Amino acid sequence: MPFEVKLNDRIAKVELLSRQDNKLLVALDGKEFELDFVKVSEGSYSVIYQNRSFNIELIPVSGVKKYLVNTLKTTYEVEIIDAESKYLASRNKALDDDGDNVIKAPIPGKVVKVFVEKGDKVEAGQTVIIISAMKMESEFKAKKAGTIADVKVSDGQTVEARQPLVVIEFDKQE
Repeated sequence: MPFEVKLNDRIAKVELLSRQDNKLLVALDGKEFELDFVKVSEGSYSVIYQNRSFNIELIPVSGVKKYLVNTLKTTYEVEIIDAESKYLASRNKALDDDGDNVIKAPIPGKVVKVFVEKGDKVEAGQTVIIISAMKMESEFKAKKAGTIADVKVSDGQTVEARQPLVVIEFDKQE
């Protein structure tokens, strides 16, 4: 399955075409590369490409699927952008704290459970709704205390990406 890799500020499409033992055939932006790839130790790899050997150290950093990749002379910031990380990024966008009081579906999915009704009081961090998408359930919580102004969906309903689900009228901050 193809995915994207963000290398510093460049994004490349990557696809594993075949694997036989340590031999990999990889397509990078449509161009094929034959690699001999061996895990030396945890986080350390040896890669042979065109009879040249490269030692690579892979260090996880904060964030989903983000790494520092060290070679002999260079360090790269790398992020794997696959279906899961795209989903998580879009889910987080639905919860951005930008003053928006509408909880929206990040991607198409199905409402598992609505926990509130119009007029209910909610506290910051209280679960309002659960959505199922891509075989994962996601809880959406109230960002701030307030009152439910509108519930636009019901249990079991199919929803589209960015569809409004619940509207919260936040309490006035004093």
